[in-house]
Amino acid sequence: MAAQAEYFIETQLPNHQKHYGSFTFPSILSPNPKSSPSSLSVFTESIKSHKPFLDSLLLKSGALLFRGFPVKTAKDFNDVVEAFGFEELPYVGGAAPRTNVVGRVFTANESPPDQKIPFHHEMAQVPEFPSKLFFFCEVEPGSGGETPIVLSHIVYEKMKEKYPEFVDRLEAHGLLYTRVLGEDDDPSSPIGRGWKSTFLTSNKAVAEERAAKLGMKLEWLSNGVKTVMGPIPAIKYDKSRQRKIWFNSMVAAYTGWEDSRNDPVKAVTFGDGQPLPADIIYDCLKILEDECVPIPWKKGDVMLIDNLATLHSRRSFDPPRRVLASLCK
Repeated sequence: MAAQAEYFIETQLPNHQKHYGSFTFPSILSPNPKSSPSSLSVFTESIKSHKPFLDSLLLKSGALLFRGFPVKTAKDFNDVVEAFGFEELPYVGGAAPRTNVVGRVFTANESPPDQKIPFHHEMAQVPEFPSKLFFFCEVEPGSGGETPIVLSHIVYEKMKEKYPEFVDRLEAHGLLYTRVLGEDDDPSSPIGRGWKSTFLTSNKAVAEERAAKLGMKLEWLSNGVKTVMGPIPAIKYDKSRQRKIWFNSMVAAYTGWEDSRNDPVKAVTFGDGQPLPADIIYDCLKILEDECVPIPWKKGDVMLIDNLATLHSRRSFDPPRRVLASLCK
């Protein structure tokens, strides 16, 4: 593609890509050394001028990793996100503790470095979720801290083949998600976002209004609130790619929604309230691990994920590590 050759070149990252016939997952882009000297403004202008190429590549591959571009700060990252022109999605209803850094840029999940964050589609447990999400590595990990990603339709196909009755039941009933929120954020927990920052208010009546818009029921407790979401579909149809996807937070909730307030086994059930079979959940986790591609972060990396195509997670790490995020409609 001529437009590609002007600025972006596709590169390979051995052991950190999978090849699926006509495409590679993820697609990795670097600046063309034959193009004009790279600067942030050249990068952002090139994003704008190459947008059709980048959109088509994202549609094909499900995730893009930009490596070797001059993105140094949170503000630089904000400029990159803005260059793509996607509308911002406010982080209402999500579980992860996060802090706004600049513009539309937030910290990624702030849970402790020794904790893994299980595979999930971003905000799959609420009706309004981002279609795209960006990550940026501001500080490279001391060690570990990879972001494994996996194609959702591959997980669906594997689960449908191995557990057809379970998947049929998921499609018929969906899932119920239950979570107890404290009043304020708890940075020791991967799901430690308090109700005030979850609903972006300290007013209980406003929180109830915003929960109702999400289809979420609230039950106020003496030291927080119990939220019940669903039934919500666990399998979706990706119209742009014409395929079914494993769009849920089932494994993340069942294996990871644990803290002093929450029991992960009770955090997610079938939509009719019946418990999920532990053996199948943990086999699904194995499928996710077997099929994933772990992305090792380098300072300045920017990753764009199509949230309908790709699940992501986080491995434990030795500090320092600072990865920032931005969510888009």
